[in-house]
Amino acid sequence: MALQPSLVDLLRRHDRDRYLYALFAPADRRAAVIALYAFNYEIAKTREVVSEPLLGRIRLQWWRDAIDEAYEGAAAREHEVMIPLASAIRHHRLSREHFHAIIDARGLDLEDAPPASLAALDDYCAATSGRLQRLVLEALGVQGKDAVQAANEVGIAYALAGLIRAIPFHARARRCFIPADVAAEVGLDLVALFELKPSPELSRAVERLVERARRHLTSARSRRRRLPGIALPALLSALVASGYLHDIDAVRGNPFDPTLAASSGRTALRLAWGALTRRY
Repeated sequence: MALQPSLVDLLRRHDRDRYLYALFAPADRRAAVIALYAFNYEIAKTREVVSEPLLGRIRLQWWRDAIDEAYEGAAAREHEVMIPLASAIRHHRLSREHFHAIIDARGLDLEDAPPASLAALDDYCAATSGRLQRLVLEALGVQGKDAVQAANEVGIAYALAGLIRAIPFHARARRCFIPADVAAEVGLDLVALFELKPSPELSRAVERLVERARRHLTSARSRRRRLPGIALPALLSALVASGYLHDIDAVRGNPFDPTLAASSGRTALRLAWGALTRRY
């Protein structure tokens, strides 16, 4: 597969973390990894680019149909992401079920209700970020139960860290990804949250999500010795998730602290360290 400069530029501008992850993939697999991350960007932004849920569902159905056509051998639809994605599907025998799971989960973004429980949030993160990392594993040619489980756990942890960092963004849109059971347990005031006000209750809710993310990272890392080295590019986001969780601790669970936004500048250093030491 040939590398598409437009997709590289798209990731560099809109999803810098995953752009950096892709750079660590072997040269002959990098185009497929970039196509997967670009697909994820296109799907993940659905809520933000439509004016009403119906249009979002239509957009997601377009992607489902386009991917199904790729599996059925039809010519790829004329879209800058779909053309290389269809090539990746053919060359690396990527699992259709992962694409369907990602698209279905992104349909939940069109709803305003928060996840009902921490378990439901876990499921959402597994279906989006976890499935994405499992596709990256397939593009790298990696199989095996331990690798799949590690990629899933890393994906969940990275998504949880990202959702904590995105609390201000979602609050401005009067959305909340803090699970309803956690919010009820800590007594979170959604009115204050939507007014972008930090509170002890919000910090306690964030602490619960941080704890959950760390449990997933611990589980993923317990499999490290059983994984082939080629799996590393699909797992490096664990280092970034760990760094983000550390930064969240440093501001005592206050997602509105402006220093959190600046912490992403250390991502490249964290990844370089992981690649050098062969650890995630």
